[in-house]
Amino acid sequence: MGLRVGIAGYGLAGRYFHAPLLKGCGYNVVAVSTSNQERAIHAVQDFPDVRVVASVEELVREDLDLVVVASANIAHAHDAMAAINRGIAVVVDKPMGRTFAETKSIIDAGVSAGVAVSTFFNRRWDSDALTIKRVLASGELGVIHRLESRFERFRPKLNPDSWRENMSAADGGGQLLDLQPHLISTAIDWFGSAELVTSSLRSLRGGADDDSVLVLRHESAVMSYLSASALVGAPGPRIRILGSNGALVINDLDPQEALLKSGEFPAGGSWSRPTASAAFIHRGEEVEEITAENGNYAEFYSLVAGAIRGENPWPIHNDDALLVAKIIDQARQS
Repeated sequence: MGLRVGIAGYGLAGRYFHAPLLKGCGYNVVAVSTSNQERAIHAVQDFPDVRVVASVEELVREDLDLVVVASANIAHAHDAMAAINRGIAVVVDKPMGRTFAETKSIIDAGVSAGVAVSTFFNRRWDSDALTIKRVLASGELGVIHRLESRFERFRPKLNPDSWRENMSAADGGGQLLDLQPHLISTAIDWFGSAELVTSSLRSLRGGADDDSVLVLRHESAVMSYLSASALVGAPGPRIRILGSNGALVINDLDPQEALLKSGEFPAGGSWSRPTASAAFIHRGEEVEEITAENGNYAEFYSLVAGAIRGENPWPIHNDDALLVAKIIDQARQS
């Protein structure tokens, strides 16, 4: 059997992202903690032999190799600490903590206990991210001077059932904690460490923050413009990277999220169908479509399994989680 894993929380993140990826990578999902009866039923539907418990304290008493924290942001630190205190390696869905201080407290607890802790920056395995890394390594774009990266949507009405859209920032709500971690984590993966130059953060629909633009300056001199908004009637391209020899443009997300939400999973750790986003290099009026890489979130959990077995490093360095948290804190303060 594969590594034994427990999932804390079985809502959107737990059921539709982590569970199918774990299944596809050969993990044995043996326990789920949730106090929601409907989600408990979903867990048993998905994994007939799973043990469903009401609390993370019960979850970590199981014989586990890994705990995946997929609960609401407000519970991340509590749930991660429960695993760390039992000596169980833990993956925390992004953001690891609501603040830099909370993120650091989780990481420090893991270091003190000798327990591995990591965070789920899955967008580093999007088609766009993998294609960008290949194009950057080729030098085809010349000297890069700007990144524009977006998660822009048009959702004029608040979802009254979504804690992400209605909770205060202190309780873990808002897009600064939901979508900007993806934008920041990929930007620093591509262009290195960065500092915040300026930011705009607003609530346009009367709930949690739902419109933000962050500008970062990387040590590599690249400037990143990161936009997350729920009220954009004409979304811009997902990615635009500008260089001295041309621009890379990727308009859309790859299909992985849609596939996971439809019930599909990457059996054997890879998708059986193409998962690439169309990618183009622009040189003024000249436009060339290039071959894009297939996205594969399952690679994260394949690397986690290897790390638990001592075969490779953990896929996300905790310095990156701390830098993302620091930039988010600074954006909120400014």
